[in-house]
Amino acid sequence: MAATAGPPGAYERRSASDATGCALLGVCAAWTLITAGVHGGQPEGVLLAVLAVAAGYAGGRICGALLPVAAPCAGALAGIGLAAAAPHLSPGPAGTAPLGHTGAAAALLILASGAACSAAWAARRPATRLAMRLLAVGIVVAAVALGSMAGSVACTGILLCSLATALMRRRALGLAGLALATAVVTGLTWAIADDALPEGLSASLVGQLDGQRVQLWHDALALAGQEPALGVGPGRFADASPTVAENLLTDGRPHSAPLQQAAEQGLAGVVLLAAVFCWLLYALYRSPRSTQVVLSAGAALTALAAVASVGNALSVTAVTTGAGYLAGIATARPLGDEPAQVRPPGSPPLPAAPG
Repeated sequence: MAATAGPPGAYERRSASDATGCALLGVCAAWTLITAGVHGGQPEGVLLAVLAVAAGYAGGRICGALLPVAAPCAGALAGIGLAAAAPHLSPGPAGTAPLGHTGAAAALLILASGAACSAAWAARRPATRLAMRLLAVGIVVAAVALGSMAGSVACTGILLCSLATALMRRRALGLAGLALATAVVTGLTWAIADDALPEGLSASLVGQLDGQRVQLWHDALALAGQEPALGVGPGRFADASPTVAENLLTDGRPHSAPLQQAAEQGLAGVVLLAAVFCWLLYALYRSPRSTQVVLSAGAALTALAAVASVGNALSVTAVTTGAGYLAGIATARPLGDEPAQVRPPGSPPLPAAPG
């Protein structure tokens, strides 16, 4: 069955979504340069991440349109290979449990799992769909073999969520749930940094993390309180953090994307980071792909956001590029045929995918 053209005005709404994304990424780059101009710093890292997301998204849109199954499959295989090389992707000492080296391995495996699940739902032949699901299972096994506990748990959750999407009729409800999960994880990270949780719950959560990581979070929140408007400048957390000054084995980052944004670029930086994530979810909502493909990719991006809240995953260019690539694939309009959206038994016919 050919992919549906969508309701009248769908093309204009998708174009507006793409324009919004371009504008947001442009504002992120501009704000990085502004904060660097005021306080100094090294904006190159953030600018490279913005460029990586944009390039990955554009590449995913093109590859997803031409090869809706092969493109995510290739991305999944590339993610496994990069995860095996994760300790060599970025400088600095290897991280500790539960994330491993800056969370890069877990993040890459998460993106690979989302790509494999998306490829499974995009496949028309049952044999191909089974092969893609076996690949997703293999990614879970690879995560265990690489010693990434967070990656194995996240990849298992993505696979189960992908299978459960066969029962989902409305993508909006699923995407709203994913957004809520991201907000909860980010809120917990912020609460731990601020010592705002009850003592028992705080001790339980902190016990799953190394003490130095929590100290870095405290420093990041303190710096955000000192410079709430502009932060201390991109790349300057290591210069201003007492914990980094006392321990030369750290990589100079706070191991939390939202807290790093708050410390280095102020509250506006946090708002921009959240806005980019919300834009990705909105682009998925407007995607012409099936709900199953959309929610599989959304589950992977949500898991990535959770890992980024407690690690330095977004500091690795391969991760930011992969996130954009997966989102691009899930929002591309295939030039060929795509299987119809799976519907729960006995449900009424579904309307065309939104925008």
